[in-house]
Amino acid sequence: MKRVALYTLGCKVNQYETQAVSELFAKAGYTIVDFEDAADVYVINTCTVTSMSDRKSRQMLRRAKRLNPCAITVVMGCYAQTAPDEVAAISGVNLVIGTKDRSDIVRLAEALTEQDVVCHVGDIMHTHDFESLSVSGGERTRAYIKVQEGCSQFCSYCIVPYARGPVRSRATDDVVAEARRLADAGYRELVLAGIHIASYGKDLGSGAGLADLIKRIDATGGILRIRLSSIEPMTLDNSFIRAIQGCDKLCPHFHISLQSGCDKTLERMNRKYRSSDYQSIVNGLRAAFADAAITTDVMVGFPGEDEDEFAQSLEFVRKTGFADMHIFAYSPRRGTPAANMGGQVSAQEKHRRSALMFDVAHESRLAFQSAFEGRCMTVLFEHELLERRGYFEGKTVNYITVICKSDHDIAGKLCSVELTKSCGDYMEGRLCPDADGCL
Repeated sequence: MKRVALYTLGCKVNQYETQAVSELFAKAGYTIVDFEDAADVYVINTCTVTSMSDRKSRQMLRRAKRLNPCAITVVMGCYAQTAPDEVAAISGVNLVIGTKDRSDIVRLAEALTEQDVVCHVGDIMHTHDFESLSVSGGERTRAYIKVQEGCSQFCSYCIVPYARGPVRSRATDDVVAEARRLADAGYRELVLAGIHIASYGKDLGSGAGLADLIKRIDATGGILRIRLSSIEPMTLDNSFIRAIQGCDKLCPHFHISLQSGCDKTLERMNRKYRSSDYQSIVNGLRAAFADAAITTDVMVGFPGEDEDEFAQSLEFVRKTGFADMHIFAYSPRRGTPAANMGGQVSAQEKHRRSALMFDVAHESRLAFQSAFEGRCMTVLFEHELLERRGYFEGKTVNYITVICKSDHDIAGKLCSVELTKSCGDYMEGRLCPDADGCL
């Protein structure tokens, strides 16, 4: 049997697509092996959100060729889509496929020899059909469902709309059918993922949007939790919150991209809200959902961000009190408006601002977790820790990581746990007396 190894960089959508491609190879008779093992085909799913993402993608391509110089190397994903000629010029690359036609990847790879170099990257900006890729499940407790593709927001710093094309939504019945399959495969929690899930349904013509999709999945048997991936703030207005408030399976965890807490910076970023809008949305979610966790993304060092603008952003983050934050420094992306803006911030200054923002993020996370000390909460345990036998790791409904000791295997089970201590990135817990009845 032929062997294929796959490696993913970047977001949850990329992870979903890699899993779907992996299943296509398995159906064609391939054995899936670890990326560090010798394989006949290597598939690298690339990311291009930052220059570091590009660099890591190139490193993995070169590593694949070192592992087996005779293998076929296939490159897919956002970096392949936005810089196909650059990727094809890397020694050892045989097929560049971008962010479409992944369903045909096995046939395309098998048509190649190790000397071939084929660039199969099409025009994504005029693609209007959702490419159907699906996963059947495995042994994990949490599964991702890709419900949407593309983005039409065109934030001034972001390359993603050029890598993924316009908004395309997956048919609602198709999403619900996959939710049922994953429930039957034993998954307890589903995460709805997409490039811009807030836009779900806008291209379907049915009038149904993301809230309608959530309600359909909420009514699906077998699934115990529904979680949303990153979502744009202006989606979460009062009418949307009212629509989803009655969904019992929806987790009160909302990852709402902020980027900056300064209005002037947000305007240059071409974001469609201001800090007061964002704060109103956070307040509305906290009022509607008990124990809601609000997490976010924050960028530092955007062109023109001076000390005053950064101070405003830092203060906004501090007073909002996020449960967790993803902090990253602005990275110029060729072809985006921000790359040509004046006032580019030095790497040293970006590093300094990142450190200050990380300190606030750490304080906010500890404060959020400490509020749950002594509380009993339901935890979906995912796996036993390799480095601490008898200890299991899982997530609360509001996405607090919990580590707990158990004398029996609780991986894949929902258990009642008393949260005892905040330890920075996680909380310690102990099984409540009724934990023998874990679901």
